[in-house]
Amino acid sequence: MPAPLAPQICADAPIAMLLVDAVEDRIVQANLAALELLACSAQAADELAFSQFLRGAISLWVSFSDEVLTQGQAWSDDLTLVDLLHRQQAVEITARAMDQQRILMMIQRRDLLEQRRNRAEARRQHRLGHVGWERISQVFERIQQQNRLILGAVGEGIYGLDTRGQTTFINPAAERILGWSAADMIGQDAHQLFHHSHSDGRVFAVNQCPIHASFSDGQVHRVDHEVFWHKNGEPIAVEYTSTPIFEMGRLVGAVVLFRDIRQRQRTEARLREALTEVEQLQRRLEMENQYLQEEINAHTNHHEIVGKSPAVRHLIQQIELVAATDANVLVSGESGTGKELIARAIHASSRRADRPLIRVNCAAIPRELFESEFFGHLKGAFTGAVSNRVGRFELADGGTLFLDEVGEIPLELQSKLLRVLQDRQFEAVGDNRTRAVDVRVIAATNRDLREMVAQGSFREDLYFRLNVFPIRSVPLRERLEDIPLLASHFLKRASQAFNKPDVRMPLTQVEVLKQYPWPGNIRELQNVIERQTIVAREGRVSFDELLASSGQAHRSQPTPATADAEPTADQEWQRQIQLNVISVLKRTAGKISGAHGAAQLLGLKPTTLASRLKKWGIDPRQYKGH
Repeated sequence: MPAPLAPQICADAPIAMLLVDAVEDRIVQANLAALELLACSAQAADELAFSQFLRGAISLWVSFSDEVLTQGQAWSDDLTLVDLLHRQQAVEITARAMDQQRILMMIQRRDLLEQRRNRAEARRQHRLGHVGWERISQVFERIQQQNRLILGAVGEGIYGLDTRGQTTFINPAAERILGWSAADMIGQDAHQLFHHSHSDGRVFAVNQCPIHASFSDGQVHRVDHEVFWHKNGEPIAVEYTSTPIFEMGRLVGAVVLFRDIRQRQRTEARLREALTEVEQLQRRLEMENQYLQEEINAHTNHHEIVGKSPAVRHLIQQIELVAATDANVLVSGESGTGKELIARAIHASSRRADRPLIRVNCAAIPRELFESEFFGHLKGAFTGAVSNRVGRFELADGGTLFLDEVGEIPLELQSKLLRVLQDRQFEAVGDNRTRAVDVRVIAATNRDLREMVAQGSFREDLYFRLNVFPIRSVPLRERLEDIPLLASHFLKRASQAFNKPDVRMPLTQVEVLKQYPWPGNIRELQNVIERQTIVAREGRVSFDELLASSGQAHRSQPTPATADAEPTADQEWQRQIQLNVISVLKRTAGKISGAHGAAQLLGLKPTTLASRLKKWGIDPRQYKGH
């Protein structure tokens, strides 16, 4: 048995020492320095195989351990250990065989050894005294003499340092960039002159300086973004490379090549601003295109209003009068009377027709998102603002903004809307830049704004600003003579949408429509005709049930059919419309919006169809494979 290791000596040794059983692949003994090198505890070292710290170097270890056991001792700097924190350590190992299978190793990190050798070399140079430093200065002087023309011609700043950090030479470009002359710098500590602080004013310790690191590790250091200080105190953004210089194998200093990157940073900043502006314009165009596409796909008459009654003729005259101006318009009337259609007709007849009509449902905007929705926001302006957003006013610039249900805007937010209407200027949330905007506003409401002003729930000045040209959207009961034209128009569209081209409307049924009071106005008429088109039998629609429900604001919900009862007309209608929607979803492979989507084929808005599908519990994704 070999003599055991002296426990205390091994434990306190500054060099990592390991006793390894090469046959059983285990750590027999490890001192504190070895445990620190492997980043493991004594207990973990006892439980883990030594090969676990070798990873991809198993073959090198087999060869090395075989040499130790055969020759009695060996040395290697080829092995790399991987500690339990997954850090790779290139090491130098001196090993000795203790018996036929145990190997005692002294392990040192190669990077630390290199640093120690460089420091020792620097100390030896220091001990050379003044004569030695003169020789080193002569090296730099010779470099400067041999390369004076080159150093003077290049645009980058170049200066040399000895291992004390003192300047040995400087080229004209460095003098120009830094403001320090050669007389100011030669023999002076360059770090203290112009590299002493970070850009924010924090002290830049010399032992943290990458340039001075070249003196200790002999490595090239490149820094992409740092600050040198001009003689007048101005910060100069630079990038530099610090390259060590060796004379006869001895480290004697470094050469620093640096470049003033302030102009490049300004150019990059302008480029980033330009790219940001392009991105904002792109997002704006995308959103405008989305609105335009929705307008194209929406099955409504944008440029004409159906009807020949005196009320409609008067309405058309009002539209023609105001469309040629940029005056704000307030469209009032009951729900379902076509206020949005009036706004679209005004926009389509105006000089702004080639720009978008942007619709905003004021009742659907949460209070906390009002400013963001109307005026946009910058990234980071508030929690959840992960990117810049273009507001509706900016989207409508040069076009028309339709404020639907304007009476639903909370009183405390009306002043923000009033300001942009008065000044035609706004600021996005989180932005201090004021933007000008050219927008024509058309507002619509089914509430009595004058009464709201009297009650104090709507600002009087905002009311007058919106009510420059008032238009009343006439309810259907006041234009009953238009019902035949409207009914024919909606029947034609429903027949196409539901693939029932042979459905007809008898004149007697038209008279039935004229006797109904239509509390839901044109929207109710359209829904009734669509429903009856779906359930039509023998190619004819019938509206006899309408008179039975006359006087009721809303039809009662259908009673569920039992096993012993026939389904009611409403239940049959619901079943037929769902089957028709499912059929269209199959044809479009579950696509709802966009060209050739289910909403387009059914003559519905995508949001309306999505709402109905959610109510019915129908997931359009299940029809993607059809």
